[in-house]
Amino acid sequence: MKLNEVKIRPARPGDVAEMTALLKMLFSIEADFLIDHGRQERGLSLLLKSPSSLVLAAEAGHQVVGMVTGQLVISTSEGAPSLWAEDLVVDPAWRGRGIGRRLMEAVASWAQERGATRLQLLVDQDNESGQAFHRRIGYQLTRMICMRKHEE
Repeated sequence: MKLNEVKIRPARPGDVAEMTALLKMLFSIEADFLIDHGRQERGLSLLLKSPSSLVLAAEAGHQVVGMVTGQLVISTSEGAPSLWAEDLVVDPAWRGRGIGRRLMEAVASWAQERGATRLQLLVDQDNESGQAFHRRIGYQLTRMICMRKHEE
């Protein structure tokens, strides 16, 4: 199948099972995240319902072969919305065809149409190929580090 036959579209609830499988691939290389099918399904379902988020699917034929999620947050430093992009993953059999770039361009366009002036994301520190990909499409390292606290 040719790249132009891969469609980037808003995800639908019926895509959640395939997207959860993609997240399993992604989370298997991210040390900070646990693979938990139920949590990933709930998270995707919440994102699909939120007016301040977007879930995009890359579809080849009738199969979801890639995805990305984006959420708008308000940045006090920007005085405007900012995109928080997460969950960019492309099935290994489909990598190297520009699908990740198209997903990131589409989520960035959506955010910019909503006034976002900054695009941000996290990449696992050991994911060298992910970091290289994001540098190739214009992202830069910052001096900020990520910290988190779990409240259960």
